[in-house]
Amino acid sequence: MALPLSLDHHTILSAMLAPALLMAATGSLLVSANARLARVVDRLRALIVAWEKDAPDREERDTQIRRHRHRAALVLRACRLLYAALGAFVGTSLGLAADALLGFRLDAVPTVLAVVGMICLLGASLAMGREVGLSVRSFDEELDQEMARRRT
Repeated sequence: MALPLSLDHHTILSAMLAPALLMAATGSLLVSANARLARVVDRLRALIVAWEKDAPDREERDTQIRRHRHRAALVLRACRLLYAALGAFVGTSLGLAADALLGFRLDAVPTVLAVVGMICLLGASLAMGREVGLSVRSFDEELDQEMARRRT
């Protein structure tokens, strides 16, 4: 089956390039999200050690542990959405190639996959934004507590 002149292999590969760029961007976000998750887990481990020592500020530690568990859940949600986005963008790229090879019988499949990927990317960004907000709030509260301790 010969492709029409306007749809040669270079044109198809060029069309597949946009999802590839989105895959690279999503991969970068995954690296960042995984690094944030590692930091949250490290902080949780430190809080658990302090909690086990039955520190006088146990209630504050409980609050911090709850907040960091929430942060970890947000980062995990973002990672899952980013992996889904990555899969959707891979599907988009493969869908574009398959659509061209099948004589454009897949209709909107590549477009739907791209939209799903973008929605997942948006959801992951929102989850990471919420996590960053919790991170800053947690840091502010810990700093306020430490400053109050040093004043007394």
